[in-house]
Amino acid sequence: ITEQYAAKCGYSVSVLPPLEHVELRASYFSCHTDNKVCTKQFWVIYEVTYALNKTCSPSLPWSPREVTCEVNYMEVSVRSDVACPTGTKDHWDAVVKTAYASATSDWQVMFQSVQQELMPISLKTAKKHGYVFDLTDGRLVFRAPYGQPDSFSTEVNGVPVEVVHATLFSRHSWVLIMVDLVAACSMHKGSYDNIGYIMWETPEVLHLLVSGLQRMQVNIGVNGELVEQPVAEERGYIVKQHNSTVKISIPYNAEGGYRKSIVSGNLYEFYIFHLYLEQISVDEDHVDTRLRIHRTLATPLLTRPVFTENRTVPEERTFTVYLGDVPEDVELTAVHLNGQKFTVPFTNTSSHNITKVVSPNHTHGYTLKVPFEDPVVMQQVKDATMQHRLDINYTLTVLPENEPFYQLASVMALTDTSFDAVCSESGISFKLDHQPIYYLWEISIGSELLTSELATKHGYVMSNNSQRLLLEVPLFTHGYKYKDITLKSFFGTFELLMRDHETEVQKSIVKTCQFSATELIVCSADGRITVVADLPSVITSEGVPARTNLVDKNCGPKEMDSTRTLFSFPINSCGSTVKLGKEYVTYENEIFFSKKLHAPADSSNDFDRVTMQCTYPLAGLLRLFSVFRFESDTAGVGRIVRSAHSTEGLRSPTIKPTTVLQTPLSTQAGVSIKPAYRPSAQYIQVSSFPNNVSKKVSGSLNDVSKNIARSSETKVTP
Repeated sequence: ITEQYAAKCGYSVSVLPPLEHVELRASYFSCHTDNKVCTKQFWVIYEVTYALNKTCSPSLPWSPREVTCEVNYMEVSVRSDVACPTGTKDHWDAVVKTAYASATSDWQVMFQSVQQELMPISLKTAKKHGYVFDLTDGRLVFRAPYGQPDSFSTEVNGVPVEVVHATLFSRHSWVLIMVDLVAACSMHKGSYDNIGYIMWETPEVLHLLVSGLQRMQVNIGVNGELVEQPVAEERGYIVKQHNSTVKISIPYNAEGGYRKSIVSGNLYEFYIFHLYLEQISVDEDHVDTRLRIHRTLATPLLTRPVFTENRTVPEERTFTVYLGDVPEDVELTAVHLNGQKFTVPFTNTSSHNITKVVSPNHTHGYTLKVPFEDPVVMQQVKDATMQHRLDINYTLTVLPENEPFYQLASVMALTDTSFDAVCSESGISFKLDHQPIYYLWEISIGSELLTSELATKHGYVMSNNSQRLLLEVPLFTHGYKYKDITLKSFFGTFELLMRDHETEVQKSIVKTCQFSATELIVCSADGRITVVADLPSVITSEGVPARTNLVDKNCGPKEMDSTRTLFSFPINSCGSTVKLGKEYVTYENEIFFSKKLHAPADSSNDFDRVTMQCTYPLAGLLRLFSVFRFESDTAGVGRIVRSAHSTEGLRSPTIKPTTVLQTPLSTQAGVSIKPAYRPSAQYIQVSSFPNNVSKKVSGSLNDVSKNIARSSETKVTP
């Protein structure tokens, strides 16, 4: 069946090698059809021979006139017993004159055109010109390939239309038999838009002798199968009648279409639809005309990008990369990871893996997982972080041609060289899983390098092996900073410093936790004492607060509950005293609390007391008396001291403080180089000094400490 033979005999053959698809459509009136039973036998030759047999019958009764617009020919069939139309057709006048003038009774045909009248020719001659006339099973059939010399093109509502108008006649004595055979077909090539639709148009009235004017019905389908309107709408087909034109829109992903991927440098795709349209019209003589239109609509090559998405969660320490929107006729065959090739599927021995993910829109994807520690991953320390990099080259293959194309992706992840920190009731715990690159780092607390000796010195619990470092920092040990202290709770912060000893890049790991304690004393570096003291009778039996104050009776608590008080005051105020030693200076104050509700202020027997002390090293107080602000290089060490009878009625502390509560508050950054201020006492009176010192002393604590080197402890009253 050649193209010319197919158009002449009523066959349309569609061969789509990329889709491995061959389609043959045959007219019920085609050349090799037994029309009584409609049995057809074909042989499709394509490297292999297949024998196909099909017996069928029309699903609907024939309309009086049937017009078929196939992809390569036009066909019209009429019922041979149709009654004569009412009235006289104007366009028949010339044909009638010609037919009466004919001297033969043989059937002849005359083609009519818009601009000229052609001479009648015999059916034998018409057959040589490629036309087919046949009388079969009570129907007269006329078939013509597109583009015949006797057809003509016109434009209706802006849509190109091809028309072939043949009048078949025969004269028998005084009887003239004439049959008008007209086929008109829309030659619209189809179009597409950028929102995913392919479109096609046809005029409602192709030709006055083909499409009636009374009423019209349109049905649509694909691949030769019509569907009901709700089904068509469900599939996304859109049929609109506007300005006497029927406009069809079909979404690319509609059921019944064909899609194919193709590689041309990049990945492209095209869509093919075998549109089937049925248009039923009724003319003024109430004669039905059924117009069947078959059109192959194809899009041009459309770009078909796939995409990669980085779904990596650094905390999981695994690269997770998704390759998505891969068409169903494309598969992944290999992956290059940082230049190393791995075929798909990966072997079970590799630490990385890839999983296929099926999507509902006839696409699929692949999820690639590669651990950060995989040898294929490139790692580099940069700006106090570990940089992990993975360059990916996906090799995808279009089937069945096995044509490859490539998708590139590059992903990077940064992981902190830091500890996992966890809060507990008794302190903060840090954990660091060792990585090969971590040998470059040093860990310190303040300026002191973290060693087992340092941990033992300050009461830390440390475990360090080849896999991880564990550090437990109990509350109130060296290095804590405190803030927001209330009777209910306070916040403690501990900081670790990590330093790359090659680049000197420094990184801080800070953890803040909320704690609670029955008693607490904080001696801050900026000269403030904050104390929570547990007292036996803060609230009297009458339910009112008892008298509680410091040495200076005007200094009262900031908060009180049934048994505890909170004081916070400058270190050299509220009646504090100073004790000088060889290496330390101690500030001391007392909390007085009454045993009775209305105890006289001057009755010492009715008051009990708790002593609190803050001790600072002299080495950090070099400028104590040369400026107007207290300033220490380090926080002080606090102590709460009770007499035996002042401990009666105390609660057991939530956290039992050690004898010396090391609870320094946060030190200002760079505080050691900031100017400080002078305490209220610019001169100090010493009760007992060596013989060569017996007057008021002014100057730095270094000078004072030298003069009192032989004195174990000296009490100084501001």
